[in-house]
Order: sequence, then C-alpha cells, then structure tokens
Amino acid sequence: MPRQDPLYAIAASAPHKIALIDDRPGRPPRRLAFREFASEVSRLAQVLRQNGVRPGDKVAWCGTNSLGVVRLLHAARVLGATAVAVNYRFTAEEAAYVVDDCDAEVAYVDAELAALFARIRPDTPKLREVLVFDGAPAAGTRDADALMAAAPDSPPEVPDSEAPNMMIYTSGTTGKPKGAVRRGLGDPEQVRKLVERIGYRSDDVYLTTGPLYHSGPVGFMTVAQTLGNTVVIQRKFDAEDWLRLVDAHRVTTTFSAPTPVRLVCNLPPEVKARYDLRSMRIMIANAAPWSYALKEAYLADFPEDSLWEVYGSTELGVNTVLAPADQRRKPGSCGRPAPGVDVVLFDDDGKQIGEPHVPGDLYVRSKTVFDTYYKAHEIYEAEARGEFHTVGDVAYFDEEGFFYICDRKKDMIISGGMNIYPAEIEAALDKHPAVADVAVFGIPSEEWGESVHAVVVPRSGESPSEAQIVAFAREHLAGYKIPRSISFAAEIPRTGSGKILKRLLREPFWKDRRI
Repeated sequence: MPRQDPLYAIAASAPHKIALIDDRPGRPPRRLAFREFASEVSRLAQVLRQNGVRPGDKVAWCGTNSLGVVRLLHAARVLGATAVAVNYRFTAEEAAYVVDDCDAEVAYVDAELAALFARIRPDTPKLREVLVFDGAPAAGTRDADALMAAAPDSPPEVPDSEAPNMMIYTSGTTGKPKGAVRRGLGDPEQVRKLVERIGYRSDDVYLTTGPLYHSGPVGFMTVAQTLGNTVVIQRKFDAEDWLRLVDAHRVTTTFSAPTPVRLVCNLPPEVKARYDLRSMRIMIANAAPWSYALKEAYLADFPEDSLWEVYGSTELGVNTVLAPADQRRKPGSCGRPAPGVDVVLFDDDGKQIGEPHVPGDLYVRSKTVFDTYYKAHEIYEAEARGEFHTVGDVAYFDEEGFFYICDRKKDMIISGGMNIYPAEIEAALDKHPAVADVAVFGIPSEEWGESVHAVVVPRSGESPSEAQIVAFAREHLAGYKIPRSISFAAEIPRTGSGKILKRLLREPFWKDRRI
C-alpha cells in the first residue's frame, strides 16, 4: 500500500516540501513537511488498526478543518477503511443518525466535539470507541494524540481492499440524508484531464475555503495534495482572515461556495485594500450557484482570469466546466461537459432532448459517478436511466453546447400550468443593490395552485420595500415569474455547502396542506 499510495510517493520524492500549514490568528503557524505528515498518518493508521479498524470498516470523523481531520482522511485510506464525515454543525439527534446509519464502530473526533459524541453514545450502540484529538478527551472517550505518540510511524500492513475510502452524507435538503458511497476520486485518467483543463500545477498553494465534511472542499483539497501542493487550512471561515491567508501564503487555488465569497466581496474597500490578492490563479465556483452579480463582484477584486465554475454534486462528481473566458460571455451557464463526462437531457416521457433551449431532466454518465447510496441502493437504481444518473436538476443547453441549470426539479413552481424555476428569479433579484441574499419558492394559491414567494435579506443599512422589489423584478422578468408576495428576514437557512434549505422556508406555508 505505501509504495502505491500518492502521499507516501510524494513523501519519498519531496520529503521536505511543506504539505500543510495550520495558521490560526493569535498563534504561530504550524507547518508540516510531507515526510513528517506521512509519518503522522502512519501513526494514526496504526492506532485505528489497534482499535479494531479493518479494511472495509467505517470510521466516523467530526471536526472543524484541522491537521487532525486531514490526517484521518489519509489514515483511513491507508487502512482500506471508509471515512464518514459527520457535520460538526449537527444536533445530537442528527449526528447520532449518521453515526448509527453508517455502522461506524470507531469515531475520530475533535476535542471541541467530544461532549457531543459522549452525549450520543446511548443512541449509537454499534460505536465501540471514540478517539479524541487536539485536546482533552471527555468521559468515555480516549486520547488519540497520546495513542499516536506511542504508535510506530510505519504504515500498517493491510491486505488490498476494494472498499470505498469515503462516504459523504448528502445534505438532506428534502429529508433524511443518505450516504453517498464513492471509491476515491474516480478514474485517474479522467481526473488528470480535468486537472490539465483547469491548469493546476505542482507548485500551487491551496486554501481550504469551507468545511471539509462537504464533498467539494475535500475533493479539491485531495486533488491538490495528490499533485504535491501545499494546503493552507482555515479552521473556520472568517472573511478578513481568509484574505490574510491568501496574502500571507500566496495562495493560488481554492474552491468556494457562494456564501464565503459574498462575505469577502462585501468587506469594506479599505479592508480589502490591506491584502494582496494577485496570487490567486484558480477559484473554483461551485457547491451552490454563483449569481452573475456575485461573479462580477469577485472579478472586481481578483484576477480576471482566475474564475472557473464547475457544476457537480456529491453523487456525480464534476460534470461541467465554465472557463474564465466564458464567465461574462455566457452569463448563467455552468459550462460544457467536463472531460470524460456525457451529459444528456430527458423530457417527461423519457425521450432525449436534442434541441437547444428546451429544459429537461439532466443526467450524467461518467466514471466519477458515485457507487451507490448506503443501505438505499433501490433509490440509486430508481433514479438511474441505464448508465446515466441524476440528482434531480433541470437544465437546457444552447447552440454552442453550454449548459444552464434551471433549478432542482423538486423546487420547480407550477403556477397556472406554467413551469417556473426559482433559480432564475433569485438570480434576477440578487442584482438589486439593496439585496444581500434571496430565496424563492412556491406557496399555496387557491387560484393558481402555487404562487411565487420570495424571502429577501436586505444589505446592511438598507430597507427595501416589497413594492421596490416587485418593481425591480418587473424590469428583469416575465410577468408570470414576478413574486406575488415577499417577506424579509435576517438570514436564509443554508446547508454547510451553501444550498438553501427550502423545505424549512416552505414548511410554514404548506404545513396544513398536502404538497
């Protein structure tokens, strides 16, 4: 395993190159060279093995971004085990559900979350051991760092395993999350072509923007490490601290959902002027749609040729790519199919759509598609069309083959027999200078079946009226797409990956009616 594993190969060829930088405000940065980091990974793998973890077993992990989290992801792979992310924002009930559902017998947990795992032990009877890192263990848990200090720094001998090395539970925007099972990053040749398409280099410096329990940040970080890049870890997102890290470490690449970048771009000009951002070569826009207004705000602060967008998902991997040259030329597009990916659209009768500008259900065929849903293979099969898979998005393509995501099919509003896609309305309202965030969804209407409702978060210091928002919408949208009602809120609920939790917004309107 070590001779074939990319981490050990880099540690052998470039032992003194910096693999990871943990730079938190108020404390000296910690830098780990590849050889030192590989040694730590081996020690943790030995500890997991000593605690009964075998190839194919599940190891639940929970924590904010840290050296410990990255270490666990590699150690699980070395053992042939499956690392299962547990969102550190979960309630005790949600965390217990994931830990129990994935059948983890061992958990690896940041000390900040140790009390949470001690609390869920009665509801996770299969969980034998909780190993705590970066701090004192809670009652009933063990000190992983102390165990590592006593463990050998050579990787354990384990048989070859075909077990998936990662399982991420989908965000559960419509119900209980499901474990998406994936073996590595997919086809190596397909990944190589994507790396070449975007232009990654071996000397890049990657910054973790967003939590590593989400597939996008952890996937692109893994690609960076496979290339031998230095990875800068931001424990929790803070907009100005993010700028500091970009400047201090000459960060060249990252991946981000729209929310962190929106917070960065909304910082006062005098704050942004303190930091040199010219090193940024590749910003991957993903996780949730970036509005055109947000892209323009980003391009005002960062190099013009740095913005890439990919469309993809936990289940399907990277499906389309939109290059910097096309960001303004193709507003609203998520790009053309990525290397090795076939993207097709089907109408409601299951026929493939061959004409441009006709919306249909988007399906993907690729070697990077996930393997199954854990304990829910019937859902995996039910959502497939032969070799093609979907996550329920609706899209169309133009004459040049660029794809445009209309919306999630389950989010589509049907009003008076018309199909209305909330994402289009959200993109229009996001351009209003007084709007900081917006969510659009359907609410019950006796006359139309559903009517369009918008929840608007005003920018700081702004107080737009409902009439002003509606008037602005009329300038940009057809009449049937105009919100019939608007409410204002301090924030919009989102998943950790930035997706709007529309079921929470819809619930008060639909709770007494059948959807």
